[in-house]
Amino acid sequence: MKTYVIAEIGINHNGDLNAAKRLMDIASVAGCDSVKFQKRNPDVCVPEIEKNKIKKTPWGEMTYLEYKYKVEFGKEEYDEIDRYSKERNIEWSASAWDLDSLEFLLQYDIPYIKIPSAMLINDELLIAARDTGKKVILSTGMSTREEIDHAVVLLKSKIVVEPYYEIAGNIVLLHCNSTYPAPIEELNLSAIKTLKERYNCSVGYSGHEFRLGTSVAAIYLGATVIERHITLDRSMWGTDQLSSVEPQGLFKLMSGIRELEQARGDGEIKVTKSEEKVRKHLRG
Repeated sequence: MKTYVIAEIGINHNGDLNAAKRLMDIASVAGCDSVKFQKRNPDVCVPEIEKNKIKKTPWGEMTYLEYKYKVEFGKEEYDEIDRYSKERNIEWSASAWDLDSLEFLLQYDIPYIKIPSAMLINDELLIAARDTGKKVILSTGMSTREEIDHAVVLLKSKIVVEPYYEIAGNIVLLHCNSTYPAPIEELNLSAIKTLKERYNCSVGYSGHEFRLGTSVAAIYLGATVIERHITLDRSMWGTDQLSSVEPQGLFKLMSGIRELEQARGDGEIKVTKSEEKVRKHLRG
């Protein structure tokens, strides 16, 4: 089974459309299936207490609200992203952080709606995402089992009770550690199997750690979707850059993923085609 790989550009473009397109180029050449951005209405998402705080940025000092608008793409930029994704033959979507952003994204023929871990407890947003009829990918970082239970019930078209084996195929849960970067000893990759068994839906992995092998290992544990942040350079300014994968790393990651897909096999014990000649030579 082919793993669906999402290259999370997020806000690592720092408001620069050309940087976003360069990242789309890299993801496309590397063989990723999708790039993903983040869409917010800063007036809604930024807490009132934070809006007027002064922040030092590469563009000078400004309020935190002004900064959030500085790195936020609008319709003009997303129109170009939509056009360019077709040119580069790669799908795109974005994490919807609020209802306004969800409505904005529905202007485009995106393949899925992504709900970030921070919004897992936003009932109104989950219901609205469910009602679009599109596939919903939900990250589960920093969440309790009870919170995930509640979110999964909301993403169903009808209420169910335990066990959750009736879950429809239109939901993908991403196991995730929301620390940037995430400590290796806290990744708990075995939770991928736990999510799959409990909810009987597609499960993936959203990684924020420095390592690449952990994402490949997640596939062996049952992940069918892999999401990793990407960046042009981890030394660039921005909160997500350090926990992102640079171009060379992305190529290594994609190579590891595709090699595992070829190597994992079906588990049946048998003499392979390439072994037949060796067997005849060594055993007669």
